[in-house]
Amino acid sequence: MNARIGALRNKNMSEQTQPDTVPHLWEKSLPDDIDWRAPLTPGPLPDLMENAAKKYGNRPAIDFMDRIYTYGEVADLVNRAAKGLQDQGVTKGKHVGLMLPNCPAMVISYYAVLRAGGTVVNFNPLYAEDEIREQIEDSECEILITLDMPLIYDKAAKMLGKTRLNKIVLATMAEQLPFPKSLLYRLLRRKSIVTMPNDSRHISFKSLTANDGRPAVVDIDPHGDIAVLQYTGGTTGRPKGAMLTHANLTNNVQQAAYFFPETNFGEEVMMGVLPIFHVFAMTVVMNFSVHAGAKMILLPRFELETALKIIHKKRPTFFPAVPTIYIAINNHPDVAAKKYDLTSMKYCLAGGDTLPREVQEKFESLSGCNLLEGYGLSETSPVALCNPPTGKSRPGSLGLPTPGTIVEITDVENPSTVLPQGETGEICITGPQVMRGYWKREEESAAALLDGRFHTGDVGYIDEDGYTFLIDRLKEIIIAGGYNIYPRHVEEAIYRHPAVEEVTVAGIEDDYRQQTVKAYVKLRAGQSLDAEELSAFLKDKLSAIELPKQIEFRDELPKTLIGKLSKKELVAEEAAKRNASTST
Repeated sequence: MNARIGALRNKNMSEQTQPDTVPHLWEKSLPDDIDWRAPLTPGPLPDLMENAAKKYGNRPAIDFMDRIYTYGEVADLVNRAAKGLQDQGVTKGKHVGLMLPNCPAMVISYYAVLRAGGTVVNFNPLYAEDEIREQIEDSECEILITLDMPLIYDKAAKMLGKTRLNKIVLATMAEQLPFPKSLLYRLLRRKSIVTMPNDSRHISFKSLTANDGRPAVVDIDPHGDIAVLQYTGGTTGRPKGAMLTHANLTNNVQQAAYFFPETNFGEEVMMGVLPIFHVFAMTVVMNFSVHAGAKMILLPRFELETALKIIHKKRPTFFPAVPTIYIAINNHPDVAAKKYDLTSMKYCLAGGDTLPREVQEKFESLSGCNLLEGYGLSETSPVALCNPPTGKSRPGSLGLPTPGTIVEITDVENPSTVLPQGETGEICITGPQVMRGYWKREEESAAALLDGRFHTGDVGYIDEDGYTFLIDRLKEIIIAGGYNIYPRHVEEAIYRHPAVEEVTVAGIEDDYRQQTVKAYVKLRAGQSLDAEELSAFLKDKLSAIELPKQIEFRDELPKTLIGKLSKKELVAEEAAKRNASTST
């Protein structure tokens, strides 16, 4: 990292350690039990698990397919895996890849890498081979921990000898399951379970943990040492590794805890439907749970019926999810019929994508639980703003800054200029959870952290009470005939039609206007609607320039691997169609 980036981060960190004394606009809107100036005590991230084992050793840490792991058991396995990793050559700062779904091995491996002194590199198990290869090479990852499922393992195995990857640690699904599910799994999946090769490039997770559980102590500098290399989703181009320090992540956990002051430490139950390899779940589902001594109910993948049955039976109190999951719950007929009891949930959190107000209101009426929208990015560990669970809530907003977080709006054309309250510009974040920079991307780091602020690439404004509102992503704004059109505004209008279940609006190329507005719509089951009817519905809700010039109805809309609606895929489809038409 060059000196300029280091100077930016040092300035930023000193500002975070000693908050200014001038009251911020949002402080008056926070409820009395949330102190924006509450002290934060960053430390080594693996200490979260060690402390949880001391305080909640006999309490359940993980519920995986009805197998319960206590905090004491998990901490012991973490230490054993850490010792095993050190025996395999993991030293301070070494990058270790995790390519695992939600399962006990994911939690254990994550904290074990950190305890061994290494840096976690999260891999999405469903990535294509080229994406995995690129991330291995970019991250300089030599060891990868994965699972004995062909869909995941086969892609990892192809990287051996063709990339810098030289060692695979193979966990088995059956060993993580309770009896008799473990036996049934081996019987029913015997033809599809990976048999580990007998060579020096492979070691089983069981062998990795077969030791005295006494790893060498590694001195960790919370502010200087990178805990996680979290690759961005690539919505703004080629994925980049956000360098998140131990301080970034432990601060963010404390910020979240301060924001939910009614958390009962040692008693809460976290519903883990989001994949932990994604930054939202990594912090809110896993790290926050460990900090709070909560039980994590881990699902290897989201299945609506299974999730509803678990909520009904196991009574989770925290439920973080993306908006499409709440849409699916809203539209399940058995939820409306009150077949499933959702009333155990105290905190339902929406992140990862914008939350349509109609979705929020319907879920709250069905569940009786407040659905709180928040905001964050990989670069902010990720939590930066959230609507408070008590006091003033502002539907449609991203909420208020978490303790120690400063949100400012800067001029899009002159990013060093901070705009007055109420004006629209780029949302910028300063705080102790902001990344150190992008791995091996010095110029991009300097641009993103200009003047010590993280420039999010999102356009929004701050209202008179300090609530931040998102208008759209800077790179997703549609420019039609010289006018800026915000897709989110168009989507919100379309969501108001009762027949619409999901919608994505994107700009497609237009020879005359540069871009034109196209809406992709999925209807609710049993509903009918055509483009002419929808256009008529929108006429008094949108200006003429904002009205979609094309409307396409689909049975399903493409989603990312965590369930966010994928605008990127639709834009790529349109570009491919246009290229095909011009080449013929």
